[in-house]
Amino acid sequence: MMKKNYLFLSVLLLFAFSNSHAQSGSEAIKEDFKPSSKNQPGKDYPQVNSQGYARFRIEAPEAETVHVSLGLGGRGGTKLTKDSDGVWWGTTEGPMDEGFHYYHLTIDGGTFNDPGALNYYGSTRWESGIEIPAHDQEFYALKNVPHGNVQQVLFPSPSTSSVKRAFVYTPPGYAENSTTRYPVLYLQHGWGEDETAWSNQGHANLIMDNMIANGEIDPFIIVMTYGMTNEIKFGGLRDFKIEPFQTVLVDELIPFIDSNFRTLSNKDNRAMAGLSMGGMETHSITLNRPEVFSYYGLLSGGVYSPEEIKEDAGVKMIFISCGSKENPDRVKTSVNALKEAGYHAVSYVSEGTAHEFQTWRRSLHEMAPLLFK
Repeated sequence: MMKKNYLFLSVLLLFAFSNSHAQSGSEAIKEDFKPSSKNQPGKDYPQVNSQGYARFRIEAPEAETVHVSLGLGGRGGTKLTKDSDGVWWGTTEGPMDEGFHYYHLTIDGGTFNDPGALNYYGSTRWESGIEIPAHDQEFYALKNVPHGNVQQVLFPSPSTSSVKRAFVYTPPGYAENSTTRYPVLYLQHGWGEDETAWSNQGHANLIMDNMIANGEIDPFIIVMTYGMTNEIKFGGLRDFKIEPFQTVLVDELIPFIDSNFRTLSNKDNRAMAGLSMGGMETHSITLNRPEVFSYYGLLSGGVYSPEEIKEDAGVKMIFISCGSKENPDRVKTSVNALKEAGYHAVSYVSEGTAHEFQTWRRSLHEMAPLLFK
């Protein structure tokens, strides 16, 4: 079964950075473009419109060709055209999926970031980012509600002879409620990303803040650390060995978190989830170490079968999700089999999205209320 999961994830990752889709029909492009919310301060481009089209402006007067990896137009993405002033312009051929997308520029064969956009770690490098406003963006919007804290921690890792980094989200009121202890979700990024992804691209902290403020969930801590996945070249998932990271997470990071934060340090109050390759890590570690976690989450990260789970594993909930443009039937089939075997399993399909952060933002939003019940 593990080989099948690796194969499935390899296929998924081939599409991890294909972030657009064609719109049927011949709807005219509306000229209501506005700067993307992911732009550098004071930069007007790139821009997006109400239909989801993206428009780019690049100053490169000496360049011969400029392409944007984002959008339609084949492997080259969106091809830009130079005007008489040496400025390159272009608009995607169709609307983009809602949510966050990585992209970069290819200028005369070289790879560059857009100087107008903020950068986010993805594709094993800092990439430009753009946000296509979503119809449901309120659940991760920055609002005037009590906010938690995301802090960097450095923890010793004897197994790797190094000091490693994690980011820890503590909910609103953590500092004031000096005796309250909290459950913990260990939340993993995907291949090509790092421990900054869930806060920067995923807005996990804002999702939590808003849900807590609305009374939708009880507060819990989230821990995000580097999954050691980027040492494996793209397409080489079969060569990834889970044991080194499993040791870092279970034997080094978890004890550090339990010693330095007010956690409920037992299996019943501990969850693990991850997106894409982070889901593969979650799948392996939860099966290898069933005494550590009671709640499992695979977000576009494969599936569980009942046969894989030990009878005495004590699983309280399994959450499996993906985008509607991925493989929703496989997710639903897996969850149905888990339910028939007596497990509390939940499936979720993000409508209109693929292997991208809007799928995973929505998945966290759906999963969080199910944890620690």
